[in-house]
Amino acid sequence: MEQPLILALDIGTSSVRASFYDMAAQPLARGHAKIERSLTVTDDGGSEIDADAAGSQVAAAIDSLLEKTSRSKREIKYAAASTFWHSLLGVDESGKPTTPVYSWADTRSGKYTDVLRKRFAESEVHGRTGARFHSSYWPAKLLWLRREHPEIWATTAGWMSLSDYIAGEFFGPSASSISMASGTGIFDIRNCDWDAELLKYLQVKRSSLPELTSADDQTFKLIPKYAKRWPRLAKTCWFPSIADGAADNMGANCTTREKAALMIGTSGAMRVSYKGDPPAKIPSGLWCYRVDRQRVIIGGALSDGGGLYRWLKDTLRLPADAEEQIERRPPGSDDLTFLPFVAGERSTGYNENARGAILGLRSATDPVDILQAAMESVAYRFAEIFQQLSSVLDIREIVASGGALRDSPVWTQIIADVLGRDITLTTAHESSSRGAVLLALESIGKIEGIGKTPAAPSVTVKNRPKNHAAYADKLARHRAYYDYISKFQP
Repeated sequence: MEQPLILALDIGTSSVRASFYDMAAQPLARGHAKIERSLTVTDDGGSEIDADAAGSQVAAAIDSLLEKTSRSKREIKYAAASTFWHSLLGVDESGKPTTPVYSWADTRSGKYTDVLRKRFAESEVHGRTGARFHSSYWPAKLLWLRREHPEIWATTAGWMSLSDYIAGEFFGPSASSISMASGTGIFDIRNCDWDAELLKYLQVKRSSLPELTSADDQTFKLIPKYAKRWPRLAKTCWFPSIADGAADNMGANCTTREKAALMIGTSGAMRVSYKGDPPAKIPSGLWCYRVDRQRVIIGGALSDGGGLYRWLKDTLRLPADAEEQIERRPPGSDDLTFLPFVAGERSTGYNENARGAILGLRSATDPVDILQAAMESVAYRFAEIFQQLSSVLDIREIVASGGALRDSPVWTQIIADVLGRDITLTTAHESSSRGAVLLALESIGKIEGIGKTPAAPSVTVKNRPKNHAAYADKLARHRAYYDYISKFQP
């Protein structure tokens, strides 16, 4: 008899993916489907998506996967999902959306960061919630909505993440995972509960927030409407969605204090996850959330990553051999300094007003020079995150993932050289999906532990000491410009 399958969903900002895994967390060939999408971006800093449209895209991805595998008779016993972190939407008493889904990139609440910083000792809140005050989190967004959109505030009965809304549509009353809740900025990561002091100030009732899962192995079943639509999933046990960043670490087998996961997709992040408590003092430029009740995850996030590359490609009309040209050049060959804050800044400064900049332009500067400076600048931002992580952890291995790095060996090499560390680049395309599956299997005792499962296929990118030494001066210049320009940004 064939082993049952696990349905995995990866609900991202640019796509929704559905795929099948076996009980050893190995993906099935041809067992995947993908729905492309994009968020609506507005001139005033908005970044959003319609909640019902987002839910329909998830359903469409499942439809497509089941259609592709309609001849299969294998039982689909479990379903696991990862969803992008930090989203927020409101619903009325009947559960209908009162707002769009605001993504982490929505900066319209940015001015309320200063309001929060004046009201609270930010370092104390950071120590409890693991989050700095920033527009990517719920406190600033909720304050913005209450003060500038009272009509929305008055009709909203509940606040939740996109994953919670989709779960409500699929399963009826359900609970949010500790993972998703911990990325909101109003969650006490040490007590695994909503932060009472912030809720009181924001005038948000605890009853208007999602219930939290009582255990990591809690599961749900589809309501009749969807059980009828997907008969093969009628008896499937669905695990609450976990955050994509947490899932990515699990999928890359980065589950100890010594292993860091570095990812560049649309944005970028560097994270370390381990079983245990959060650091007694979280470095000021980092965040700290939870994977589940046993594991924490600490790191930094960059708003500019693959999205910056695509913007430069479209704007500068780069030649087809741009990366080959960069590969032949010495580090920082044109002495340009690029500040990669085109999409704003999160780690390490959390400056709501940060903007991108190119310094050192000359008449001889060409588009490839600018691309090289931009790629190097992202590596410098990772160096800042790595330095702060290294102040509380002894990192011995870096595992990289994400489409931007798989598609750009040159960029991966630059990062290895800037950090002065070899990088293990995983060639797996679905580390977030795999991570959600691994967590589900571990929680029900089907695998002994995530760290003991075979790692995904990978290649090693060796750092070049000569280039690392050359980048040291460039990094110092980047820091000097960063500090100087920050003085002129409110």
